[in-house]
Amino acid sequence: MEAFTTLRGVAVPLLEDDINTDQIAPVGDGPRINQDYGELLFLRRRRLEDGPLDPDFPLNKPQFRKPAILVALRNFGCGSSRESAVWALMAIGVRCVVARSFADIYRENCLQNGLLPITLGEVDSEKFETLVVASDGGGDFHVDLPAQTITAPNGDVFHFDISAAERLRLLEGLDDIGLTLKHAPDIAAYEARSASEFPWQQRADIASIK
Repeated sequence: MEAFTTLRGVAVPLLEDDINTDQIAPVGDGPRINQDYGELLFLRRRRLEDGPLDPDFPLNKPQFRKPAILVALRNFGCGSSRESAVWALMAIGVRCVVARSFADIYRENCLQNGLLPITLGEVDSEKFETLVVASDGGGDFHVDLPAQTITAPNGDVFHFDISAAERLRLLEGLDDIGLTLKHAPDIAAYEARSASEFPWQQRADIASIK
């Protein structure tokens, strides 16, 4: 996956609780092969009942057509555990979601795909959301993962916490397989030692199993 270090861009406010994965990336709308995940994003919410785009939906507004950051409230990403709900955001350029809280599985899917999930304290969340709304796409927010900060267009700085392991994963662009491969020499050495000391573990006697 693509590593994450810093990010600069527009923050789009979608200040709702319980935004679920079926809203973010609805199933049953178009082919699954060669899916355009950008078109899939909030597909049912972006259009009015008679078909045209809803001009009042934040992502349809001209200033938010190419956001870098999505800002939401509590329990973001609840529902089913579909990774397409992360891919759809990334397809339009979003690499960071700031929310009051995340559904656990969705947060893990973010980390596995290089999207940074951030939660702020209660007071900072209110202040940050106010600045995002006031900015209205008119200025860039700057996310710095090494420093663990978000800087607003007016210069206000917000600090966020992330575990050392999650931070490393994002900085080096490592999913679970990538993390495992960092230890490939140790794994190979163990397998070689095991083959020498316990050769019977390296093969299965099918006849004895039967």
